[in-house]
Amino acid sequence: MTTARPPLSVLNGRFVTLEPLIENHLPELFEAIAHPQVFAGGYGGGPAGLPATLTEFCAFARAYYPFGAGNPYAIRLRGGAHDGVLVGTSTLGDFELADEAAHIGWTAYDPRVWGTAVNPEAKLLLLGLAFDSGFGRVKIQADAANERSRAAIAAIGAVYEGTLRRHKRRADGSWRDTAVYSVLREEWPSVRAGLESRLERWGDKPVPFRSTFLPAESDSGE
Repeated sequence: MTTARPPLSVLNGRFVTLEPLIENHLPELFEAIAHPQVFAGGYGGGPAGLPATLTEFCAFARAYYPFGAGNPYAIRLRGGAHDGVLVGTSTLGDFELADEAAHIGWTAYDPRVWGTAVNPEAKLLLLGLAFDSGFGRVKIQADAANERSRAAIAAIGAVYEGTLRRHKRRADGSWRDTAVYSVLREEWPSVRAGLESRLERWGDKPVPFRSTFLPAESDSGE
């Protein structure tokens, strides 16, 4: 199969819809993810990188998300009382066509949907898109200090490859180490089956959208 960057189009799952992220989504995305709980795990440069206003968030988003170079998505709930609510974002990017490599990252979710079907189904859709497009390796990474995010990545079935030391500067000027995981093409059938099994446990019930935030634990932080 020839490896090709996938078209940026809507991806429909049972619990979520991924639609191409555009400027008009930013106010909704600000409401969903501009919270201390999200940035505490290292997202967007860590706690010091948290935008305080919508104007600051829009400037952050334009610089942070790989518009043009990647395929960024807005993630919305499907079904139930909260159908259509924007609850996060993720991106398939860093396309290396010659090496058949890509990266799922820039991922963050509203804390009110942490621990639900949102993250596993988003990963199922994005990994499926990558492997259907001919990629052989998909990287997923997180701040090495973010144990919750690392556990969420490992639970997908991604394999830990190692830690890049002093890899990225945080917004406060300190340096973070980055834990790197990946899923290979030959591992995808098993990973897919595991994700589908996790989603089956939710049955046909829509994703619950909590009225309050959970403590600082995260499916986000890449």
